[in-house]
Amino acid sequence: MNKKPKIILSTVDVQRLETLLDALAPDSFPGMAELEEELERAEVVEPHRMPSSVVTMNSTVKFKVEPSGEEFRMTLVYPGNEDASGQKISVLAPVGSALLGLSQGDEIQWPRPGGGMMRVRIIEVIYQPERSGDFLA
Repeated sequence: MNKKPKIILSTVDVQRLETLLDALAPDSFPGMAELEEELERAEVVEPHRMPSSVVTMNSTVKFKVEPSGEEFRMTLVYPGNEDASGQKISVLAPVGSALLGLSQGDEIQWPRPGGGMMRVRIIEVIYQPERSGDFLA
């Protein structure tokens, strides 16, 4: 899979993520450069124009990781909003940043912590703040 799928981000998410990344030291987490590249290549739309099938910040997503075939249901959150349940994943985690901006059905390859690559496929966007009318979540 050489071609990355199109990603769509809201103006609110892009602004918050750029502010977050600017506050961090260079290469302060694995995948930082890749997340910055994703922000640069994204189609950016106003929150009220966000398609309902796109993973945005604070969305709850069912996804599958290959080659393991494991399926997970997680909420994509900003750093510090994770919890002990393991149901929330930081956008700074490799899988978290891989999910951001993808649409239901999309697949993407992403660096695995410690080396190698993983493939992530979006099965369903269960909850999306913009779809629910929460444009500033």
